[in-house]
Amino acid sequence: MIYAKQLNRQFGGQHLQQGYAVCDLSFHVKRGEVMGLLGPNGAGKSTTMKMLTGFLPPSSGTASINGIGLEKPQAIQHCLGYLPENAPSYRDLDVINHLRFMGRMHGLPPATLSDRITEMSDVCGLQSVLHRRIDELSKGFRQRVGLAASMLHDPVCLILDEPTTGLDPNQIVEIRHLIRRLGEEKTVLLSSHVLSEVEAVCDRMMILDGGRLQIIGTQDELAQQAQGGIVLQLQLRGDVTAFEQAIKLALPACTFERTSKHEKTSKHKKTLEDSETFYISLRHTDGQAPLAETAFRTAVAHNILLLEMHTEQTSLEDVFHALTGADHEKK
Repeated sequence: MIYAKQLNRQFGGQHLQQGYAVCDLSFHVKRGEVMGLLGPNGAGKSTTMKMLTGFLPPSSGTASINGIGLEKPQAIQHCLGYLPENAPSYRDLDVINHLRFMGRMHGLPPATLSDRITEMSDVCGLQSVLHRRIDELSKGFRQRVGLAASMLHDPVCLILDEPTTGLDPNQIVEIRHLIRRLGEEKTVLLSSHVLSEVEAVCDRMMILDGGRLQIIGTQDELAQQAQGGIVLQLQLRGDVTAFEQAIKLALPACTFERTSKHEKTSKHKKTLEDSETFYISLRHTDGQAPLAETAFRTAVAHNILLLEMHTEQTSLEDVFHALTGADHEKK
């Protein structure tokens, strides 16, 4: 539904230093998918959205919404709903008349428009403020008005820039549920600085930094790529040297790190239960490598007590920092 191929947006003229807000950006968002757009301030998120919505022409590259190219902005507007970070509105109007005006701008007939206003007011929780002036509303309610206006014409694609800005915790949960429902049948591109929101809502996500695409995929795929493969954490007792040798023989590309915690032993011969406890980290660059299976079989074969085994979970915050933080900038 949303295709972008080598999109570029360059700022600066002939006598000015040339710079790219977005550089060689390519991605695809399919129907029924919610895609998260992440990046630090100045990464190119808003510029990308403005190009896709026709507000800003790309310097080069191509993109399409529902099969319609950017060279046809009016046609795109019929199938696209756009919510900017600070949703514009006519604040001297009350909510219902503002929505009526926006609906007429989209060409909705009066009968259809009335039904859509009722439906979107219910979805966005605006029933109690329909006859209040927009300039009297809180920021959260103004954001809801903008979201309702972006969906009046029932677009197949939605581009939402910080949709929960100014909302209280309860409203945020409601909007998250709404976006998830919309994503079941529409294509949604969502920008947010709140990583927990992206984790809760998005099927896939992409991270921009310096105008360039750093990574794209599901959260698990992002975590595996960012940490360089898969990491397995183990706690065991027994002959750790034999265990390490067997693992490296079975998986030569595996790296092995360990620390130990010496347990108290009796004066009698040390048994398996009171021997030294080792904490092992196994890392493999191939995310599909059978680390867990190999570790289990090796422990059984060498009479090693396997106390704990789990795959290390890398948070979206860790991935974001690894790709856009200070250490990344120094590379």
